[in-house]
Amino acid sequence: MSELLTGDLYQFESILDEDDRKILDRVRAFLDAEVRPIANDYWGRAEFPFQLIKGFADLDIARLANPVASGGPQRSLLNGFLAMELARADASVATFFGVHVGLAMGSISACASDDQKERWLPPMSRMEKIGAFALTEPESGSDIAGGMRTTARRDGDEWVLDGAKRWIGNATFADLIVLWARDVEDGKVKGFVVEKGTPGFTATKIEGKIALRMVENANITLENCRVPEANRLAGAHSFRDTAGVLRRTRSGVAWQAVGVMMAAYEIALAYAQEREQFGRPIAGFQLVQDLLVRMLGNTTACLGMVVRLAQLQEEGTFRDEHSALAKAYCTTRMRETVGWARELLAGNGILLEHHIGRFVADAEALYSYEGTREINSLIVGRAVTGISALT
Repeated sequence: MSELLTGDLYQFESILDEDDRKILDRVRAFLDAEVRPIANDYWGRAEFPFQLIKGFADLDIARLANPVASGGPQRSLLNGFLAMELARADASVATFFGVHVGLAMGSISACASDDQKERWLPPMSRMEKIGAFALTEPESGSDIAGGMRTTARRDGDEWVLDGAKRWIGNATFADLIVLWARDVEDGKVKGFVVEKGTPGFTATKIEGKIALRMVENANITLENCRVPEANRLAGAHSFRDTAGVLRRTRSGVAWQAVGVMMAAYEIALAYAQEREQFGRPIAGFQLVQDLLVRMLGNTTACLGMVVRLAQLQEEGTFRDEHSALAKAYCTTRMRETVGWARELLAGNGILLEHHIGRFVADAEALYSYEGTREINSLIVGRAVTGISALT
Protein backbone atom coordinates (compact mmCIF):
# COMPACT_ATOMS: atom_id res chain seq x y z
CA MET A 1 0.00 0.00 0.00
CA SER A 2 1.25 3.49 -0.87
CA GLU A 3 2.63 5.58 1.97
CA LEU A 4 0.12 8.24 0.87
CA LEU A 5 -2.68 5.87 1.84
CA THR A 6 -1.18 4.66 5.13
CA GLY A 7 -0.14 8.07 6.41
CA ASP A 8 3.58 7.24 6.45
CA LEU A 9 4.45 9.87 3.87
CA TYR A 10 8.13 10.06 4.87
CA GLN A 11 8.46 6.25 4.89
CA PHE A 12 9.62 5.93 8.50
CA GLU A 13 8.78 2.24 8.42
CA SER A 14 11.71 1.71 6.04
CA ILE A 15 14.06 2.40 8.99
CA LEU A 16 13.19 -1.04 10.37
CA ASP A 17 15.45 -3.88 9.30
CA GLU A 18 14.08 -6.65 7.11
CA ASP A 19 13.35 -9.08 9.96
CA ASP A 20 11.42 -6.46 11.93
CA ARG A 21 9.43 -5.45 8.84
CA LYS A 22 8.42 -9.10 8.40
CA ILE A 23 7.21 -9.21 12.01
CA LEU A 24 5.24 -6.02 11.47
CA ASP A 25 3.73 -7.42 8.28
CA ARG A 26 2.60 -10.58 10.13
CA VAL A 27 0.96 -8.49 12.84
CA ARG A 28 -0.70 -6.26 10.25
CA ALA A 29 -2.11 -9.29 8.43
CA PHE A 30 -3.50 -10.66 11.71
CA LEU A 31 -5.12 -7.33 12.55
CA ASP A 32 -6.65 -7.07 9.08
CA ALA A 33 -8.06 -10.59 9.28
CA GLU A 34 -9.06 -10.90 12.94
CA VAL A 35 -9.44 -7.49 14.58
CA ARG A 36 -10.83 -4.97 12.10
CA PRO A 37 -13.82 -7.15 11.08
CA ILE A 38 -15.04 -7.51 14.69
CA ALA A 39 -13.92 -4.24 16.31
CA ASN A 40 -17.17 -2.31 15.92
CA ASP A 41 -19.29 -5.21 17.15
CA TYR A 42 -17.30 -5.85 20.33
CA TRP A 43 -16.83 -2.11 20.95
CA GLY A 44 -20.57 -1.58 20.65
CA ARG A 45 -21.28 -4.42 23.08
CA ALA A 46 -18.51 -3.33 25.47
CA GLU A 47 -17.06 -6.84 25.50
CA PHE A 48 -13.47 -8.00 25.13
CA PRO A 49 -12.77 -10.47 22.29
CA PHE A 50 -10.93 -13.11 24.30
CA GLN A 51 -10.42 -15.29 21.23
CA LEU A 52 -7.76 -12.84 20.05
CA ILE A 53 -5.39 -13.79 22.88
CA LYS A 54 -4.40 -17.06 21.21
CA GLY A 55 -3.68 -15.21 17.98
CA PHE A 56 -1.42 -12.75 19.76
CA ALA A 57 0.30 -15.65 21.51
CA ASP A 58 0.95 -17.32 18.15
CA LEU A 59 2.48 -14.08 16.85
CA ASP A 60 4.94 -14.19 19.81
CA ILE A 61 5.01 -10.41 20.07
CA ALA A 62 4.64 -10.28 23.86
CA ARG A 63 8.01 -12.01 24.16
CA LEU A 64 9.59 -9.94 21.39
CA ALA A 65 8.36 -6.71 22.99
CA ASN A 66 10.15 -7.44 26.27
CA PRO A 67 13.97 -7.64 26.13
CA VAL A 68 14.19 -9.40 29.50
CA ALA A 69 11.74 -12.08 28.39
CA SER A 70 13.28 -12.50 24.94
CA GLY A 71 16.87 -12.34 26.12
CA GLY A 72 17.56 -10.10 23.15
CA PRO A 73 18.41 -6.43 22.63
CA GLN A 74 16.12 -3.49 23.25
CA ARG A 75 13.86 -3.21 20.19
CA SER A 76 12.18 0.09 20.93
CA LEU A 77 11.60 0.98 17.30
CA LEU A 78 9.88 -2.32 16.50
CA ASN A 79 7.86 -2.12 19.72
CA GLY A 80 6.75 1.37 18.80
CA PHE A 81 5.60 0.35 15.35
CA LEU A 82 3.75 -2.60 16.86
CA ALA A 83 1.94 -0.29 19.31
CA MET A 84 1.12 2.05 16.43
CA GLU A 85 -0.18 -0.78 14.26
CA LEU A 86 -2.36 -2.19 17.05
CA ALA A 87 -3.91 1.23 17.69
CA ARG A 88 -4.38 1.79 13.97
CA ALA A 89 -6.65 -1.29 14.02
CA ASP A 90 -8.30 -0.58 17.37
CA ALA A 91 -7.27 1.45 20.41
CA SER A 92 -8.90 -0.96 22.89
CA VAL A 93 -6.84 -3.87 21.59
CA ALA A 94 -3.72 -1.69 21.72
CA THR A 95 -4.52 -0.74 25.31
CA PHE A 96 -5.06 -4.37 26.37
CA PHE A 97 -1.67 -5.28 24.91
CA GLY A 98 0.03 -2.19 26.35
CA VAL A 99 -1.23 -2.98 29.85
CA HIS A 100 -0.12 -6.61 29.64
CA VAL A 101 3.29 -6.09 28.04
CA GLY A 102 4.25 -2.52 28.89
CA LEU A 103 2.86 -2.01 32.37
CA ALA A 104 2.61 -5.50 33.89
CA MET A 105 5.54 -7.28 32.22
CA GLY A 106 7.46 -4.00 32.23
CA SER A 107 7.08 -3.65 36.01
CA ILE A 108 8.26 -7.20 36.57
CA SER A 109 11.20 -6.76 34.20
CA ALA A 110 12.28 -3.54 35.92
CA CYS A 111 11.54 -4.34 39.56
CA ALA A 112 11.47 -8.10 40.13
CA SER A 113 14.26 -10.37 41.33
CA ASP A 114 15.76 -12.88 38.91
CA ASP A 115 13.72 -15.68 40.49
CA GLN A 116 10.53 -13.65 40.17
CA LYS A 117 11.26 -12.85 36.54
CA GLU A 118 11.79 -16.52 35.81
CA ARG A 119 8.55 -17.34 37.59
CA TRP A 120 6.27 -14.82 35.88
CA LEU A 121 7.71 -13.58 32.59
CA PRO A 122 7.77 -16.84 30.56
CA PRO A 123 4.04 -17.60 30.95
CA MET A 124 3.21 -13.92 30.41
CA SER A 125 5.34 -13.91 27.26
CA ARG A 126 3.36 -16.90 25.98
CA MET A 127 0.18 -15.07 27.05
CA GLU A 128 -0.79 -18.05 29.18
CA LYS A 129 -1.06 -15.57 32.05
CA ILE A 130 -2.41 -12.08 31.44
CA GLY A 131 -1.23 -9.12 33.46
CA ALA A 132 -2.76 -5.92 34.83
CA PHE A 133 -1.30 -2.85 36.54
CA ALA A 134 -3.06 -1.27 39.52
CA LEU A 135 -1.89 2.22 40.44
CA THR A 136 -4.73 4.76 40.09
CA GLU A 137 -7.17 5.06 42.98
CA PRO A 138 -10.71 6.44 43.34
CA GLU A 139 -9.43 9.60 45.01
CA SER A 140 -5.94 9.81 43.49
CA GLY A 141 -4.97 10.03 39.84
CA SER A 142 -2.52 12.78 39.01
CA ASP A 143 -1.48 13.07 42.68
CA ILE A 144 -0.99 9.34 43.20
CA ALA A 145 2.69 9.71 44.14
CA GLY A 146 1.81 11.54 47.34
CA GLY A 147 -1.87 10.70 47.65
CA MET A 148 -1.82 6.90 47.53
CA ARG A 149 -4.16 5.52 50.20
CA THR A 150 -3.81 1.79 49.55
CA THR A 151 -1.66 0.34 52.32
CA ALA A 152 0.63 -2.64 52.75
CA ARG A 153 1.42 -4.03 56.21
CA ARG A 154 4.03 -6.72 56.84
CA ASP A 155 2.76 -9.67 58.89
CA GLY A 156 5.38 -12.39 59.17
CA ASP A 157 5.98 -13.88 55.73
CA GLU A 158 2.95 -12.11 54.29
CA TRP A 159 1.83 -8.61 53.37
CA VAL A 160 -1.70 -7.43 54.12
CA LEU A 161 -3.11 -5.07 51.48
CA ASP A 162 -6.07 -2.77 52.14
CA GLY A 163 -7.57 -0.07 49.97
CA ALA A 164 -9.02 0.49 46.51
CA LYS A 165 -7.90 0.97 42.92
CA ARG A 166 -9.81 2.35 39.94
CA TRP A 167 -9.63 2.26 36.13
CA ILE A 168 -7.50 -0.88 36.16
CA GLY A 169 -7.41 -2.35 32.64
CA ASN A 170 -7.59 -6.15 32.24
CA ALA A 171 -8.23 -6.52 35.97
CA THR A 172 -11.51 -8.45 35.67
CA PHE A 173 -9.75 -11.40 34.05
CA ALA A 174 -6.02 -10.90 34.67
CA ASP A 175 -4.04 -13.73 36.22
CA LEU A 176 -1.38 -11.43 37.71
CA ILE A 177 -2.05 -7.88 38.93
CA VAL A 178 0.96 -5.69 39.63
CA LEU A 179 -0.39 -3.57 42.46
CA TRP A 180 1.23 -0.60 44.17
CA ALA A 181 0.66 0.18 47.84
CA ARG A 182 2.22 2.32 50.56
CA ASP A 183 4.13 0.47 53.28
CA VAL A 184 2.69 1.66 56.60
CA GLU A 185 6.06 1.19 58.30
CA ASP A 186 8.34 3.35 56.16
CA GLY A 187 5.78 5.26 54.04
CA LYS A 188 7.38 4.06 50.79
CA VAL A 189 5.43 2.84 47.76
CA LYS A 190 6.11 -0.82 47.02
CA GLY A 191 4.98 -3.21 44.32
CA PHE A 192 3.19 -6.54 44.75
CA VAL A 193 1.94 -9.22 42.38
CA VAL A 194 -1.57 -10.27 43.38
CA GLU A 195 -2.59 -13.54 41.79
CA LYS A 196 -6.09 -14.24 40.50
CA GLY A 197 -8.33 -15.75 43.16
CA THR A 198 -6.45 -14.28 46.13
CA PRO A 199 -8.92 -13.88 49.04
CA GLY A 200 -9.69 -10.25 49.84
CA PHE A 201 -9.20 -9.11 46.23
CA THR A 202 -12.32 -8.09 44.28
CA ALA A 203 -12.41 -6.62 40.76
CA THR A 204 -15.69 -5.19 39.44
CA LYS A 205 -16.06 -4.13 35.81
CA ILE A 206 -16.72 -0.43 35.23
CA GLU A 207 -19.84 -0.01 33.09
CA GLY A 208 -21.10 2.87 30.98
CA LYS A 209 -17.83 3.93 29.35
CA ILE A 210 -17.93 5.90 26.10
CA ALA A 211 -14.29 5.15 25.23
CA LEU A 212 -12.12 2.02 25.01
CA ARG A 213 -15.30 0.04 25.46
CA MET A 214 -13.62 -3.31 24.76
CA VAL A 215 -11.13 -2.80 27.59
CA GLU A 216 -12.36 -4.32 30.86
CA ASN A 217 -11.46 -1.58 33.32
CA ALA A 218 -12.23 -2.43 36.92
CA ASN A 219 -12.71 -1.03 40.37
CA ILE A 220 -10.56 -3.06 42.76
CA THR A 221 -11.30 -3.51 46.45
CA LEU A 222 -8.66 -4.88 48.83
CA GLU A 223 -9.84 -6.08 52.22
CA ASN A 224 -7.27 -7.90 54.31
CA CYS A 225 -5.81 -9.20 51.04
CA ARG A 226 -2.78 -11.33 51.93
CA VAL A 227 0.09 -11.89 49.53
CA PRO A 228 3.34 -13.71 50.34
CA GLU A 229 6.65 -11.90 50.69
CA ALA A 230 7.69 -13.86 47.58
CA ASN A 231 5.16 -11.76 45.64
CA ARG A 232 6.61 -8.41 46.68
CA LEU A 233 8.62 -6.97 43.80
CA ALA A 234 12.13 -7.16 45.22
CA GLY A 235 13.43 -4.13 43.34
CA ALA A 236 10.52 -1.74 43.96
CA HIS A 237 11.51 0.43 46.90
CA SER A 238 9.73 3.76 46.25
CA PHE A 239 7.49 5.60 43.82
CA ARG A 240 10.61 6.44 41.83
CA ASP A 241 10.64 2.82 40.67
CA THR A 242 6.97 3.08 39.65
CA ALA A 243 7.76 6.27 37.73
CA GLY A 244 10.52 4.46 35.86
CA VAL A 245 7.95 2.04 34.47
CA LEU A 246 5.64 4.90 33.49
CA ARG A 247 8.47 6.69 31.69
CA ARG A 248 8.71 3.80 29.27
CA THR A 249 5.00 3.17 28.84
CA ARG A 250 4.20 6.83 28.14
CA SER A 251 6.22 6.51 24.97
CA GLY A 252 3.98 3.60 24.01
CA VAL A 253 0.90 5.79 24.40
CA ALA A 254 2.46 8.36 22.09
CA TRP A 255 2.92 5.60 19.50
CA GLN A 256 -0.71 4.56 20.01
CA ALA A 257 -1.79 8.13 19.36
CA VAL A 258 0.04 8.05 16.04
CA GLY A 259 -1.77 4.83 15.16
CA VAL A 260 -5.14 6.43 15.91
CA MET A 261 -4.23 9.45 13.77
CA MET A 262 -3.13 7.17 10.94
CA ALA A 263 -6.43 5.30 11.08
CA ALA A 264 -8.39 8.56 11.07
CA TYR A 265 -6.49 9.80 8.02
CA GLU A 266 -7.00 6.52 6.15
CA ILE A 267 -10.72 6.40 6.92
CA ALA A 268 -11.21 10.03 5.91
CA LEU A 269 -9.19 9.67 2.70
CA ALA A 270 -11.06 6.54 1.58
CA TYR A 271 -14.39 8.18 2.37
CA ALA A 272 -13.49 11.38 0.50
CA GLN A 273 -12.56 9.39 -2.60
CA GLU A 274 -15.86 7.47 -2.58
CA ARG A 275 -18.37 10.01 -1.34
CA GLU A 276 -19.88 12.16 -4.08
CA GLN A 277 -21.58 15.53 -3.71
CA PHE A 278 -22.40 18.06 -6.41
CA GLY A 279 -21.63 15.43 -9.01
CA ARG A 280 -18.08 14.52 -8.04
CA PRO A 281 -16.02 12.95 -5.21
CA ILE A 282 -15.58 15.32 -2.29
CA ALA A 283 -11.84 14.56 -2.42
CA GLY A 284 -11.72 17.08 -5.26
CA PHE A 285 -12.89 19.97 -3.08
CA GLN A 286 -10.28 22.39 -1.76
CA LEU A 287 -11.52 22.44 1.84
CA VAL A 288 -11.59 18.64 2.00
CA GLN A 289 -8.04 18.42 0.68
CA ASP A 290 -6.99 20.98 3.28
CA LEU A 291 -8.44 18.79 6.07
CA LEU A 292 -6.66 15.72 4.69
CA VAL A 293 -3.33 17.55 4.54
CA ARG A 294 -3.73 18.80 8.10
CA MET A 295 -4.37 15.23 9.25
CA LEU A 296 -1.39 13.93 7.31
CA GLY A 297 0.81 16.72 8.68
CA ASN A 298 -0.07 15.92 12.29
CA THR A 299 0.48 12.21 11.71
CA THR A 300 3.83 12.73 10.01
CA ALA A 301 5.14 15.17 12.62
CA CYS A 302 4.17 12.91 15.51
CA LEU A 303 5.54 9.80 13.79
CA GLY A 304 8.88 11.58 13.39
CA MET A 305 8.83 12.48 17.10
CA VAL A 306 8.17 8.95 18.33
CA VAL A 307 10.72 7.40 15.96
CA ARG A 308 13.36 9.67 17.47
CA LEU A 309 12.05 8.82 20.94
CA ALA A 310 12.61 5.12 20.21
CA GLN A 311 16.14 5.86 19.05
CA LEU A 312 16.85 7.67 22.32
CA GLN A 313 15.58 4.63 24.21
CA GLU A 314 17.88 2.33 22.30
CA GLU A 315 20.81 4.72 22.79
CA GLY A 316 20.21 4.76 26.55
CA THR A 317 19.74 8.55 26.69
CA PHE A 318 15.98 8.42 27.26
CA ARG A 319 14.63 10.68 30.06
CA ASP A 320 11.28 11.50 31.67
CA GLU A 321 10.85 14.70 29.70
CA HIS A 322 11.32 12.87 26.40
CA SER A 323 8.36 10.53 26.91
CA ALA A 324 6.27 13.21 28.67
CA LEU A 325 6.60 15.65 25.76
CA ALA A 326 5.75 12.96 23.21
CA LYS A 327 2.72 11.78 25.18
CA ALA A 328 1.39 15.32 25.70
CA TYR A 329 2.02 16.53 22.15
CA CYS A 330 0.99 13.44 20.20
CA THR A 331 -2.26 12.90 22.09
CA THR A 332 -3.18 16.56 21.64
CA ARG A 333 -2.56 16.33 17.89
CA MET A 334 -4.47 13.04 17.84
CA ARG A 335 -7.53 14.67 19.38
CA GLU A 336 -7.36 17.37 16.73
CA THR A 337 -6.86 14.91 13.88
CA VAL A 338 -9.75 12.58 14.72
CA GLY A 339 -11.96 15.65 15.03
CA TRP A 340 -11.08 16.70 11.50
CA ALA A 341 -11.78 13.20 10.21
CA ARG A 342 -15.19 13.21 11.91
CA GLU A 343 -15.85 16.62 10.37
CA LEU A 344 -14.99 15.34 6.91
CA LEU A 345 -17.45 12.45 7.24
CA ALA A 346 -20.14 14.85 8.51
CA GLY A 347 -23.16 12.98 9.92
CA ASN A 348 -21.79 9.62 8.85
CA GLY A 349 -18.86 10.23 11.18
CA ILE A 350 -20.95 9.39 14.24
CA LEU A 351 -21.98 5.96 12.95
CA LEU A 352 -19.99 2.90 14.00
CA GLU A 353 -20.30 1.45 10.49
CA HIS A 354 -17.96 4.19 9.25
CA HIS A 355 -15.45 3.44 12.05
CA ILE A 356 -14.25 6.97 12.76
CA GLY A 357 -16.68 7.49 15.64
CA ARG A 358 -14.94 4.68 17.57
CA PHE A 359 -11.57 6.38 17.12
CA VAL A 360 -12.97 9.78 18.13
CA ALA A 361 -14.32 8.34 21.37
CA ASP A 362 -11.22 6.25 22.12
CA ALA A 363 -8.95 9.24 21.57
CA GLU A 364 -10.44 10.82 24.68
CA ALA A 365 -9.15 7.98 26.84
CA LEU A 366 -5.66 8.01 25.31
CA TYR A 367 -5.56 11.77 25.86
CA SER A 368 -6.05 11.25 29.61
CA TYR A 369 -4.37 8.01 30.67
CA GLU A 370 -0.67 7.59 31.49
CA GLY A 371 -0.65 11.17 32.74
CA THR A 372 -2.85 14.04 31.55
CA ARG A 373 -1.52 16.65 29.15
CA GLU A 374 -1.16 19.05 32.06
CA ILE A 375 0.86 16.67 34.24
CA ASN A 376 3.14 15.71 31.37
CA SER A 377 3.58 19.38 30.50
CA LEU A 378 4.74 20.05 34.06
CA ILE A 379 7.24 17.18 33.84
CA VAL A 380 8.72 18.80 30.74
CA GLY A 381 8.47 22.25 32.29
CA ARG A 382 10.45 21.10 35.31
CA ALA A 383 13.15 19.73 33.04
CA VAL A 384 13.52 22.86 30.90
CA THR A 385 13.32 25.42 33.73
CA GLY A 386 14.87 23.50 36.60
CA ILE A 387 11.89 24.50 38.76
CA SER A 388 9.09 22.09 39.74
CA ALA A 389 5.54 23.42 39.49
CA LEU A 390 4.00 20.04 40.32
CA THR A 391 3.34 20.96 43.95
